[in-house]
Amino acid sequence: MKNAEDSPLKVRGVRGVIKVRALSQLPNLDEEDNLRSQGYELIAGIDEVGRGALAGPVVAGAVILPHSTNLSWFELVRDSKELNSRKRESLFDLINKEAVAVGIGIVPPQVIDSMNILRATRLAMMQAVEKLPKQPHFLIIDRVTLSQCPIPQRGITRGDKSCLSIACASIIAKVTRDRIMEEFDKTYPGYGFARHKGYGTGTHLSCLQKLGPSPIHRLYFAPVRNIITGLGSSPLASGHSEPFASFHTEPSTQCHSEPSLFCHSEGVPMKSGRPKNLRDPSPSPRSGSGRHKGG
Repeated sequence: MKNAEDSPLKVRGVRGVIKVRALSQLPNLDEEDNLRSQGYELIAGIDEVGRGALAGPVVAGAVILPHSTNLSWFELVRDSKELNSRKRESLFDLINKEAVAVGIGIVPPQVIDSMNILRATRLAMMQAVEKLPKQPHFLIIDRVTLSQCPIPQRGITRGDKSCLSIACASIIAKVTRDRIMEEFDKTYPGYGFARHKGYGTGTHLSCLQKLGPSPIHRLYFAPVRNIITGLGSSPLASGHSEPFASFHTEPSTQCHSEPSLFCHSEGVPMKSGRPKNLRDPSPSPRSGSGRHKGG
């Protein structure tokens, strides 16, 4: 009988579905090395945090790691959910110091309510890629893909547990979002945002029942909506316009979830990140192909 940890996981590739064994191993550079052997030099790992919260933004991180494999802190990296806050903070600083590039995307609750959480998550990921100071040649993403982005990419199930770049991105996103929620705890006291970070704990729901929704609650998430209905309040009555002033208007269609072009934050269309003369990665990569020198 097979052990659950030995069961292969399905991964969506550029040209189909491949299988990887990820449960029984720590985050490593196998995926990145595989892609580099095919000529993709700058590989960005992407992950999000806050997708299931009832309050606050959804935050995405994008990280391009250096080629070096002798950085001792690599061995300390895990999916952010498996680390305590002290270890996450320490690794956050190391990643920012040693990574080739780091980008962060933040989508506030107003925008989450105006679309849906999956589209908002993809928007945050797009923002994180846009904010990388170097344009990646390939994206490896936890679970999802960005169909509107022309950069070659792969969605990897449980990628935050198997791929080092994605795990690093999860740490960047988690620490960033935790800090945001700790600040909101000062702005909107009484909800306990510094403790539960906006997730639907019993304490949070109890406070929400007593105080009603704050300006950073996601009004159309069922637990919040149900409490609003019970209080006899309209969702539009919430002061939902103050916390993220820069997001008052509808997001640019260039960064929306349906655009045909992927754009820098300045609105200039990006060319595809794939180096010239490269094939799409295949399920059975061949070593020895030439590498593109990253800029």
